[in-house]
Amino acid sequence: MDFGIMGYDSPLLHALHHHMMGLHEDADVDKNPNAASHVYFRDAKAMAATPADIREDPKSYVFVVDMPGLKSGDIKVQVEADNVLLISGERKPEEEKEGAKFVRMERRVGKFMRKFVLPENANTDAISAVCQDGVLTVTVEKLPPPEPKKPKTIEFYDPS
Repeated sequence: MDFGIMGYDSPLLHALHHHMMGLHEDADVDKNPNAASHVYFRDAKAMAATPADIREDPKSYVFVVDMPGLKSGDIKVQVEADNVLLISGERKPEEEKEGAKFVRMERRVGKFMRKFVLPENANTDAISAVCQDGVLTVTVEKLPPPEPKKPKTIEFYDPS
């Protein structure tokens, strides 16, 4: 969101916007007593800025997340208690080469995380993940539908 578009041209709001968007990443826990809250906002931002597409197929749920430049070793896919699918990882900053410096850095670095509550019919024992061409695809198979209940005939007890 750009505050300028909404008519908020205040320098204070502009600075807050840049801080929240991670453009002021110089917080260090040892130097800054507010660094812990900065880390929280950075992690919350990373979670919110990790978009995902979710598709339901007849036999599965498919989660597709763009992760350009990441290898499968940089990504974790886990199932937590209560059928929660957790996708997390970290993009490390590129090292500066001797004699070169960054003029601008806009690509996201740092941690990312998304959590999804899976439906009751998700088979948490049948999950696969593939990362190809910077796109992570996690497939969660569905449990087969329950058998329809057949009418049950109750036998009468005849005491005679």
